Amino acid sequence: MPFKFKPDHEAASPLYMQLAQKLAQAIREGLFLADEALPSERVLSEQLEISRVTARKAIDRLVEQGMIVRKRGSGNYIAPKLEQPLSRLTSFSEELQQRGFRPSSRWLARGFTPAAPDEQLSLGLSTGGRVARLERLRLADTVVMAYEVSVLPEAVLPDPQAVEASLYEHLQTLGGAPVRALQHIRAINADAKLAGLLEVPVGQAVLFITRVGYLESGHAVELTHSYCRSDYYDFVAEMRRED
Repeated sequence: MPFKFKPDHEAASPLYMQLAQKLAQAIREGLFLADEALPSERVLSEQLEISRVTARKAIDRLVEQGMIVRKRGSGNYIAPKLEQPLSRLTSFSEELQQRGFRPSSRWLARGFTPAAPDEQLSLGLSTGGRVARLERLRLADTVVMAYEVSVLPEAVLPDPQAVEASLYEHLQTLGGAPVRALQHIRAINADAKLAGLLEVPVGQAVLFITRVGYLESGHAVELTHSYCRSDYYDFVAEMRRED
């Protein structure tokens, strides 16, 4: 096993915390890949010469942090993690492909509906206008990462059934992909319906993201509400201090 661990018996932190930190470092450095099985507690204890209790507590710690996923009857696996920079407008599919994941969608609904009042306001539509509504689960490999509802003016997306993997890629072929967007991010607790869709416990915190995408002309062409699993999703912002 390439993973090495040397306990520091002089350290103030307990042994299981030292192991959890070392495993977390190995995951961040790519020693273990997304969806790869982690060595079992028995293997870790034998090869690292530690107790199974120590191995179990270290793994428990990483499960709590969302770095490891337990699959009943199968073992422990490295969780996929998506870090999305806030300064760049990219699609879900593009972000995953750049990180070596296989993006896919599980469609829940695709069709036309009357625009709700908040959708009319965000997209600049008149009362009674119709919108294309796309509702789906977003997956990285086989893991559900987010539940997403996208709303676009009918003129922008005349055939919602034609959207396959990437909405932005499809809009690009139509000549109407957003070039900039405004996003609002906040945390909410998952109700029973949302928890079932995201495969998380009821009440777990998720990231609720509202994005409005604009053309170069300034016209709004996309309103998307995304509910992202906070254990798999990170947003990264680079900030600079002005002189």
